[in-house]
Amino acid sequence: MPKAGIIYNDEKPIATRVAAELRDKLKSRGWEIVMETGRGGLLGYSKPNRPVCHTRIEQLVPPHFDENLSFAIVLGGDGTVLAAFRQLAPCGIPLLTINTGHMGFLTETYVNHLPQAIEKLLQHDYEIEARSMLTVQLFREDNLLWEALCLNEMVVHREPLTSMCHFEIQIGRHAAVDIAADGVIVSTPTGSTAYSLSAGGPVVTPDVPVMQLAPICPHSLASRALVFSDTETVNIFPATPNRMVMVVDGNAGCYVLPEDRIHIEKSPYTARFIRLQPPEFFRILREKLGWGLPHIAKPTSVELP
Repeated sequence: MPKAGIIYNDEKPIATRVAAELRDKLKSRGWEIVMETGRGGLLGYSKPNRPVCHTRIEQLVPPHFDENLSFAIVLGGDGTVLAAFRQLAPCGIPLLTINTGHMGFLTETYVNHLPQAIEKLLQHDYEIEARSMLTVQLFREDNLLWEALCLNEMVVHREPLTSMCHFEIQIGRHAAVDIAADGVIVSTPTGSTAYSLSAGGPVVTPDVPVMQLAPICPHSLASRALVFSDTETVNIFPATPNRMVMVVDGNAGCYVLPEDRIHIEKSPYTARFIRLQPPEFFRILREKLGWGLPHIAKPTSVELP
């Protein structure tokens, strides 16, 4: 019997209802279905009396989700998609992402198109697009305190975000640099259209094997976004005597003390997106962010050359 999974946002009634309907439909067609909520992919926020809230990367995989699943279907918004990949990327399970939220930048299609999407899925009429992820780790001396799998970005900033911080950042074996800013973002190409974009970083197409470093409100005209090979590692050393906060994928994170070190490298796991039509990144930029659209409306009565 073929096996598939469903990850859904149980805080959204529509996602919960559709997940149950989808489970029954697939079972009636001979599929074994396992279900889990996106809550299992949430990392948990640290608190002053509990500075580290740590679950190892592989331990986020839900029970009964394994390499035997042909695919998994995700019902929710971008947050649920990010959580689902933290849960399932270690198993290499490809995900069909269905938007029941708002922006849905990472989702493949909408819930009202679900019947057609399921038919294409069961007929194996799709492609798989692999996107790079990051492993983000926090060390104190040589002790691993915290780690997470990251599809979009890692952000480290001061708490509260009201004053400038200093960071010493080393990329690969290159000489360390000092950056003064409100915070620092390290992102994947997928994350280049998220927080990094708002901080002035460039948009990077998903197939380019790079990482991006973007200071948040830097205190120097010389500190600008940097794009570099994803074969490099990144080490960030706080150079400020105050406690900082690290957040991964806008979801959760931990406190960073002055003696800590943040280590970032390309993950051995990839996010495998099921694409029902050939991936067209510029179309998504146009539809979701309005990229490349005319900035002045042209009257239809004017004949353009």
